[in-house]
Amino acid sequence: MNRFDRPQDRQRREAVALRYRKGSDTAPRVTASGKGRIAETILKKAEESGVTLMEDPDLVSLLGKVPVGETVPAPLYKAVAEVLAYVYRINKRVASD
Repeated sequence: MNRFDRPQDRQRREAVALRYRKGSDTAPRVTASGKGRIAETILKKAEESGVTLMEDPDLVSLLGKVPVGETVPAPLYKAVAEVLAYVYRINKRVASD
């Protein structure tokens, strides 16, 4: 086993799940957030559900500070809007295939 195989040497993953329901949500909402095993569970459940994933470590770090159930703070709207636009484009492309 090399030193990178030890769990304490691996970079700790972080994940945040967002939800936005057009017409009913005033802003995107944090529905799950966590590090390590919790992050792995969030990612696994998202993949199993066919949810489009996007990596943005800086944004995840900021959103990880938002309590679960709370809406995304206004200063992060632009960054989250870019993520949602990306997800919508991917989903539209997949649906048309």
